[in-house]
Amino acid sequence: MSALFSPIRFRDLALENRIMVSPMCQYSAEDGVANDWHSIHINTLSLSGAALICIEATHVEPVGRITPGCLGLYNDRCEEALAEIVKSVRRKSSGAVALQLAHAGRKASSARPWDGGRLLSEADGGWSTVGPSPIPHKEGEATPAELNQAGLARIRSAFVDAAKRSGRIGIDALELHAAHGYLLHQFLSPIANQRADEYGGSIENRMRFPLEVFDAVRSAFPRERPIGVRVSATDWIEGGWDIDQTIRFARELKERGADWIDVSSGGVSPQQKIVANPGYQVPFARRVKQEVGIPTIAVGLITEARQAQSIIVDGHADMVAIGRAMLYDPRWGWHAAADLGATVNAPRQYWRSQPAHLRELFGCTQFGSR
Repeated sequence: MSALFSPIRFRDLALENRIMVSPMCQYSAEDGVANDWHSIHINTLSLSGAALICIEATHVEPVGRITPGCLGLYNDRCEEALAEIVKSVRRKSSGAVALQLAHAGRKASSARPWDGGRLLSEADGGWSTVGPSPIPHKEGEATPAELNQAGLARIRSAFVDAAKRSGRIGIDALELHAAHGYLLHQFLSPIANQRADEYGGSIENRMRFPLEVFDAVRSAFPRERPIGVRVSATDWIEGGWDIDQTIRFARELKERGADWIDVSSGGVSPQQKIVANPGYQVPFARRVKQEVGIPTIAVGLITEARQAQSIIVDGHADMVAIGRAMLYDPRWGWHAAADLGATVNAPRQYWRSQPAHLRELFGCTQFGSR
């Protein structure tokens, strides 16, 4: 059996293989509400052969959206739209559906990437942002408002509400977004968090709010369904958040019942210096897995089937998350299975598509016709 296509289990969630479709922002929602684009996008990737598809960063309040086009789960319209998409996936795919809960903090109110990604003023359709400290993401940008106790309580409650909505619409698993310079990562990093109260200073204090959010979400989501956390293992900046602090954070999450750590990096400052190459973040996932003893998901320039297979075989991570490569090749899982001599689930409507020399790819050997 191919290691990449071996089963894995998180709580009551049994997955057929070790491939996850990474959560990828589409910047295409309307007032936070999913639409036809999301239906096409999610349904297409649900037929990719990946055992788990993770819906893009889904924001817990309107001011927490990265852009005006970002997805939300903070009112009934948001919930109803996502519920219909999840129902559609269930009718066509055997894959499980996860959802990434997020708040952008000081990186909110930005233009869509294809519009330049700059911070938007209120006159341009933006809004005032919040963060752990009154420090802008980029020099010259508007300063975010420092969150007070009432603001922290409001955001914790928003995460809880979104978790409950996720449970109601049948989401199989949640992932908290504590990476890429967004709010929970901002609290962790001394680059963004320079508070003088119990939420700033020491690593114990900087972890406090993200851990409070995790605890609150874990209590609100059905216990039999897993919750993971995406982290940035390093800020790629001297004096910032780093892998040693990530390991401490992961240990705390494990004690609280986290089911996996999805290990990415960067995003808290434009001053970061990243040297990206294939699998450049995999060593971070390996350290977390080995030193904490928690399942990890490896991400970042993983594009080839045998590259992904070696990550699992060599014990660097328990799953791989495929992002841009999956957009380029929405049947990435099929092609990986063909390359590795494995079997993958595909809808019956597509069974006749398998090449003659790959008659076992879909687990079916014949397709009758008249």
